[in-house]
Amino acid sequence: MSQEARATLTADGDCLVVQVPLQIKRRRGRKEIIAPSGTEGATADETRTNRGLAVTLARAHRWRELLEAGRYATIRELAADLGLDNSYVARLLRLTLLAPDIVETIMEGDEPDGLSLARLFDIPPYWPEQRRKWGFPSR
Repeated sequence: MSQEARATLTADGDCLVVQVPLQIKRRRGRKEIIAPSGTEGATADETRTNRGLAVTLARAHRWRELLEAGRYATIRELAADLGLDNSYVARLLRLTLLAPDIVETIMEGDEPDGLSLARLFDIPPYWPEQRRKWGFPSR
């Protein structure tokens, strides 16, 4: 079957058969229908991205930038300014140790089913271990 939608009449000419290539993926415990590219409506990126996880990763990287730029001298100082517990800020900052391809995959919404922030808090030190632990493809 081609990658494009197509419509054909049945042999007797009474029915119109429409075929649309769709993908069904399981995301965060639910099934989602992924429409082919070039169709109108929500894009695959809009429907698949785990927004909470993506925002948390972006926040962690922003906080790391603030620390590296010298705007805050310590995690404790950053946490106090944010009104958050310093152990929580430190845990989120550990997310900046994720392999770049894992971060990219999460931002694109293609992370393995069941991946959550709680699971990401236990970060192995080496990128190949991270990929293996959470089911990402080896590089």
